[in-house]
Amino acid sequence: MKDDATRAQALLKEHRESIDRLDAILVFTLAERFKHTQSVGRLKAEHDLPPSDPAREERQIERLERLAQEADLDPDFAKKFLNFIISEVIRHHEKLQK
Repeated sequence: MKDDATRAQALLKEHRESIDRLDAILVFTLAERFKHTQSVGRLKAEHDLPPSDPAREERQIERLERLAQEADLDPDFAKKFLNFIISEVIRHHEKLQK
């Protein structure tokens, strides 16, 4: 019984270490993504383009839903996640236009 508990603790530690690494990857990936969207926002502001592009946003959401299905991730979760990111990007673009 003690061996099972020890093994469970070791597995738990391994999973948590993997989760921590993946969280770091997510943060750095999001930071890189936002660097690019900030550049897009500046271009839009310089050329008096609207801060949002609903057609592109719709295509991106559809694309992410397909990717989520391929990755065996809940497509509704993926859609909510991308909608949150898009709303943040639009908020940043609107700030740049003021």
